Amino acid sequence: MAKNLITDIAGLKVGHGGDAKLGSGTTVIVFDRPATAGIDVRGGGPGTRDVSLLDPERTVEGIDAIVLSGGSAFGLDAATGVQAYLREQGRGFKVGDAVVPIVPGAVLFDLLSGGDKNWGRFPPYRDFAYEATRTASSDFALGSVGAGLGATTVNLKGGLGSASARTSDGLTVGAIVAVNAVGSVNVGDTAHFWAAPYERDNEFGGRGWPASFGDDALAVRCKGGENRSTTIALVATDAKLTKAQARRLAVMAQTGMARAIYPVHTPLDGDTVFAAATGEKELADPIYGFTELGTLAANALARAIARGVYEATALPFAGSLPSWRDRHS
Repeated sequence: MAKNLITDIAGLKVGHGGDAKLGSGTTVIVFDRPATAGIDVRGGGPGTRDVSLLDPERTVEGIDAIVLSGGSAFGLDAATGVQAYLREQGRGFKVGDAVVPIVPGAVLFDLLSGGDKNWGRFPPYRDFAYEATRTASSDFALGSVGAGLGATTVNLKGGLGSASARTSDGLTVGAIVAVNAVGSVNVGDTAHFWAAPYERDNEFGGRGWPASFGDDALAVRCKGGENRSTTIALVATDAKLTKAQARRLAVMAQTGMARAIYPVHTPLDGDTVFAAATGEKELADPIYGFTELGTLAANALARAIARGVYEATALPFAGSLPSWRDRHS
């Protein structure tokens, strides 16, 4: 039975690690077998690791896992924890007797969202990611967990969201996202989500569109300059894709951010979308079948963004932003 999660795609699992007192964490997506992957970056302030390997002309054809993490540049160390666990399992790209797990990653800025960031000499993201990889499962929580623990939007607590869909040819596509946007996921100060037209089965409250859109709804509101942001995501499918097609899937999926966040892709965002394909099923049509796949990937990402905010809970720190449920439930 479909769970409306990215793990509706067979062959991948998701795990979270984090610390509520720190107010930050890490989410890891682990593939049972190396997956074909691509990336698209639209924001002006991204933080990434090992993403050049995803270029179609690069030698490595498959990745073992993807990391989405809080912690800004400190969170880039999370991939080391994933590599440590996978290496213990003998997973990775083999070069002679050496094994190197391939783990691209992206980070968001949550260092000013509250919590005790005085972690000592070394940041804890490597340990968060090791635990997330070790405990990865087909079932995982949404909201203020993992990479979404310290995430915020301009007016509400952000969070970790996921959603899935099936194409008319029977392919599955899913999205997972940590929503930490400069802008808003809601229409003005209302309970309505920008992603409302794409909602399924009341997955983020079933409020639909507001009755009207006033000037306030369309006013551009952003976090202050010191509150850097970034929304980071993965869309995945069980289709068999080339690296070039995976890149195109990531490009099409970025549209989901534009459907769910206002404004988006700003100079202070680092908006990044990975795409991965497990290769279980052939595309019935390389043009029209792929077009449907990319369209549903964008829809799923928009829905996942709204779910991430809808499922979030406020952090227990003075001055923390309220959650959607605090304000609208």
